[in-house]
Amino acid sequence: MFSFTRMISSVSAALALASVSSVFAVPLSTNASPLVSRAAAPSPAFVIYTDKFVSADVLPPATQLAGYNVVALSFLTLQGALDQAGAFAALPADKRAAKKSEYEKAGIKIIVSAFGETDKPTTAGADPVGTANTMAQFVTANALDGIDVDYEDLDAMNRGDGAAEAWVTTFTKTLRQTLPQGQFILTHAPLAPWLSPNAQFAAGAYLTVHKNVGQLIDWYNIQFYNQGLYTDCEGLLNTAGAPFPKSSLFEIAANGVDLNKLVIGKPGTAADATNGFIDPATLGTCVSQAKAKGWSAGVMAFQFPDADATWIKTVKGSAFQ
Repeated sequence: MFSFTRMISSVSAALALASVSSVFAVPLSTNASPLVSRAAAPSPAFVIYTDKFVSADVLPPATQLAGYNVVALSFLTLQGALDQAGAFAALPADKRAAKKSEYEKAGIKIIVSAFGETDKPTTAGADPVGTANTMAQFVTANALDGIDVDYEDLDAMNRGDGAAEAWVTTFTKTLRQTLPQGQFILTHAPLAPWLSPNAQFAAGAYLTVHKNVGQLIDWYNIQFYNQGLYTDCEGLLNTAGAPFPKSSLFEIAANGVDLNKLVIGKPGTAADATNGFIDPATLGTCVSQAKAKGWSAGVMAFQFPDADATWIKTVKGSAFQ
């Protein structure tokens, strides 16, 4: 996900995916909650990111997110909790608890999304163990249901030397030490091309990450946008084409990733991405086609309020009642 637009482009014959300290300080709640079981991962998952300012209450009334079951506060970065993630953590403890209770009653889990487009943790030399421990502490201190890893260190991944894959692997394993599976949600939000075989990603990108720690990840909020692809159902579901072939939904499954971990991620409006937007009604037909072929992982949208309750209802259509 992004605060500033970024896309993947082809450069000459090669393809290029086109973002401190080693352990950073994240502002934490002064009223830390004990480590307890918070959330079994919902399936299917209907995920909405919130990065834009909404109100002094940070999150909207749960009724405005009817149809979603996960909201991701964005973003928890190397510099600390920013935007909606920071605003939620800054709420008085009683207001945070009241909002959490409201959402829980509505069947909506609240997680935090880490990094985002502008963070480059591997390139910056951040320690994956220390970073994971600090971010896991943020989750537990703010009584959240889990964390989404929106790793977009394109420079590190493009180098193809394995450093990015190793960093994400260690980071994920460390998160799970504090945020056990079945008790806390742990998702990742890879760019779709990273889940396809490509000579540009000599170390395997997210196919390697999935091989290493896929069993620890509840699902992938796949970013099917910003690459000049995935603009119709055929490209989204079946045949991605150049410059990133084998990166559509069913092609990713054929690459060895569990189909029902593949959540389709799309921008709420054309303004929420550089490209890749599909209007909700058309996207709903894509979702219906995918469901008919055995997929049922769910849908992710970036971001509220552009993708609201009406948006997700339209996208779900009759495929998900």
